Amino acid sequence: MTTVDRPGAGTIELRPVDVDSFRGLLRRQASTVTVVTTPGLHGGRLLPTLPPAGFTATSFTSVSLDPPLVSVCLGRASSSWPTIAHAEHMAVHLLAADQQEIAQIFATSGIDRFTAHPGWTTGPFGVPLIGDAHAVLLCRVVRRITADDHTIVVGEPLALGAGEDGDPLLHHRGSCTTTVDDRTDPW
Repeated sequence: MTTVDRPGAGTIELRPVDVDSFRGLLRRQASTVTVVTTPGLHGGRLLPTLPPAGFTATSFTSVSLDPPLVSVCLGRASSSWPTIAHAEHMAVHLLAADQQEIAQIFATSGIDRFTAHPGWTTGPFGVPLIGDAHAVLLCRVVRRITADDHTIVVGEPLALGAGEDGDPLLHHRGSCTTTVDDRTDPW
């Protein structure tokens, strides 16, 4: 254990990182809830036919504004990974506060997520698009970066769509929530 004194700000206790303490600390961070979708892949001599993939992610972030780039992280043990590993395009849907059920469906293993949530259509490049999302980015996958048991998938937004402005769905302390402040001024 290490302690760091900060004059006027108190003392911070620094402890070694283990899986449980790391997970506990990350639960304190509020994250936007997204659903990432990719089209299915038609097999050939080298690749099998793969169904469309969709998964709930809280690991979405902007990477760069110029050029515009975003990223999401996905565990390679995920049922969505085989399709994502070969997908050329993906859509990132930022969910609205009232779309908790969609987040749950796309987080559930062992089901056909697109049958369980019929509120989607096929968009450009065959990418499934979820209706009424708070916002959506249609992206070209430009890079996959291995990070231990996960892969960081970097996408270049090609098109965007925004639904009605409202409160986003957030993930905080292990459950879904939303913003509670009705403030109208930006700062």
